[in-house]
Amino acid sequence: MNANFLITNVCAVTPHDTFQNASLWIQDGKICRLFSEGELPAELKKLPRVDGKNGILVPGFIDLHIHGYAGFGPESADPLSLLNMSRELARMGVTAFCPTLYCAQPQEMEMRLKKLRPALGNETGAHIIGFHLEGPFISPKKPGVMKPQDIAAPNLDAFKRIYEAADGKITAVTLAPELPGIEPVINFARENGILLQAGHTDSTYDEFLLGAARGVTHTTHLFNAMRPFTHREPGAAGAALMHPGISCEIIADGVHIHPDVISFLRTVKPIENITAVTDALLPTGQKEGPFNANGEEVVLSGGVWKRKADGVIAGSALTMARAFKNLVNYGFTLPQAVQCTSTNPARLAGLSNPSTLEEGTPADIVLLNAEFEPIQVFMSGNPGKH
Repeated sequence: MNANFLITNVCAVTPHDTFQNASLWIQDGKICRLFSEGELPAELKKLPRVDGKNGILVPGFIDLHIHGYAGFGPESADPLSLLNMSRELARMGVTAFCPTLYCAQPQEMEMRLKKLRPALGNETGAHIIGFHLEGPFISPKKPGVMKPQDIAAPNLDAFKRIYEAADGKITAVTLAPELPGIEPVINFARENGILLQAGHTDSTYDEFLLGAARGVTHTTHLFNAMRPFTHREPGAAGAALMHPGISCEIIADGVHIHPDVISFLRTVKPIENITAVTDALLPTGQKEGPFNANGEEVVLSGGVWKRKADGVIAGSALTMARAFKNLVNYGFTLPQAVQCTSTNPARLAGLSNPSTLEEGTPADIVLLNAEFEPIQVFMSGNPGKH
């Protein structure tokens, strides 16, 4: 593709507005300007163009919590698998992501991170922001599908070794803020710019708010694997709901959270504090089985992955494009859906690119059809294979 071109005839969506029959000017991998209908200057009309054919143009999706896709992921501790995951995700409109490691004993996490770290910086698809660690300092009372033997008591020295094994490339960590001895881990993570997420937690309302005061102000898969909201003990879920400054990630597949609850959430939380994630398991998008995730065989049932052994939900089969579509179906406006799938995660991950269709930002963008399916992905202005 020419380094200087136009994407025309699209509905362009920013976090605050939509522009019908718009054109986007791309030059040297960056967005130069967004033009509304009739605004395109005559001198630009001779540029090469991509006809968007009335598609929907949005910033690239950013997934901060994903275990794998198309049979590739970090659980194999193979950097090539991570690079393949990056390539496959880009085809689905994801331009940046955090490969998420399952809970494991600290020594095991160290080993995996040392092996995976060389993949970062060698991606040909979606950018790997850094790792998301889902554990190991989580509550044994709220393990979800994490294995009890993989849960560890908080230990600062162990966490420092995990951090060093990743060469500091840890973007987020999920932990239980109520655990005895967790405060030094929280302090170290905060000092090193790691996003602190409360998840797999049995914290009471007061314990959760104490954790938030210490810096744990984001929640992992809200409502799932945490103490629920009740009228006498609001719990972790209640604290996240009632305090505007606490942000949350949601698995917007309509199964992990009822669609009406997701719709309700946008009425009680500022949109800028809602982030959609997939929490997708490794076989998501895989064509043939058997399907395995975290060392167990899973089957696709009712739109989610379930453990074959007992039918317990093991994780999501969601894609970010489907999450975007679901949010719109649940009552979110297009600009709100863009915030939840692109802009908000970019801010949480500390990216310099705000992930919007604005002047000067990298042209990491996705063209969707009327069914919100990716039909063209651009990475720094370069069209990817789909």
